[in-house]
Amino acid sequence: MSHHLCLLGDANSVHVQRWAGEMLARGWQISLVTARPQPIAGVRQIVLPPVTRSLDWLARVSPARRAIAALNPDIVHAHYVTSYGYLAARCGTRPLIMTAWGSDLLVTPRRNLALRLLTGWTLSQADLITGDSPDLLAAARNLRHGLRTELIHWGVDLNRFKPEPWEAKPSFEAVSLRSWEPNYRIDVILEAFAKVHAERSEARLHLLGGGSQESALRAQANSLGLADAVQFHGRLDDAGMAEVLGRCRLSISVPESDATSVSVLESMACGLAVLASDLPANRDWLGADALVPAGNADALAQKWLSLMNDGSQAAYLGQSNGERIARNGDRRAQMDAMDRLYRQLLASGPGRGRGTHHAG
Repeated sequence: MSHHLCLLGDANSVHVQRWAGEMLARGWQISLVTARPQPIAGVRQIVLPPVTRSLDWLARVSPARRAIAALNPDIVHAHYVTSYGYLAARCGTRPLIMTAWGSDLLVTPRRNLALRLLTGWTLSQADLITGDSPDLLAAARNLRHGLRTELIHWGVDLNRFKPEPWEAKPSFEAVSLRSWEPNYRIDVILEAFAKVHAERSEARLHLLGGGSQESALRAQANSLGLADAVQFHGRLDDAGMAEVLGRCRLSISVPESDATSVSVLESMACGLAVLASDLPANRDWLGADALVPAGNADALAQKWLSLMNDGSQAAYLGQSNGERIARNGDRRAQMDAMDRLYRQLLASGPGRGRGTHHAG
């Protein structure tokens, strides 16, 4: 009989969908407690009342408790510490794993002392904290000493995301896979692209992701005279993303705050050169030449043009990126490591461990 893993997270998140699918493939029975439902094949869902503001999470404790009690899982795993992690902590079911996503530990606890204390308490209720970058795990340990942490990143489906021949790409096109939300600074990418396009009129930019700033970003592109040079794709599935990545030579990710970005890893896996914010998580994957100060459109434009003007250097960076992900970025290896951790926790029973371990 298979063990029952209950996830808490947004069903409409591709990351949660992929996690559930990976664990189904490893023989787990999967259920999901979510406030943002979307069908996932093979996964039973219990839907909480909608959440429209942060305070709503406080009122979702009782529904979450009833849901987990009805499911009676062997193990609970909450994705995003300051929302679903808080609900799971209040439910008291063990063993309990929490996965930090980035802003939940890098941004939210810095807003005020109450949020810092609440986040620290939430973390303390977990038997294991996972995160996808060393700085994210360090943030967890700074909030609450004595946590057991494991470095598990989302990884890349190397069967889907793989390099296309550089010379077969139609021109030097660039792409951003980041959501159209304030943290991801798509406005800075557009501002930089205007400078690039002024010197290289053949330059093209693809924007994937979608988000609340769509109207403002479209208006910005029009005001910069970029309407014919920027394509707003919105949200695409894996096949659609891989198709766009296959025609591009450069990927850009310049958020103000971030842990390890799956879009950066997928871009690297496809053999693209990457320019990214100078953040600790990006330093783990990219060389100094690929990093730019967050929010600095001039610096981004300068490096963008440099890669356009030196195609051999861009091709070299793309090849190096593809090789790095082939070595260290396989999603299958990461999810195998997570599967082992689940089974270790079940075998040992609930109990908070100490220390930090790197998986995969």
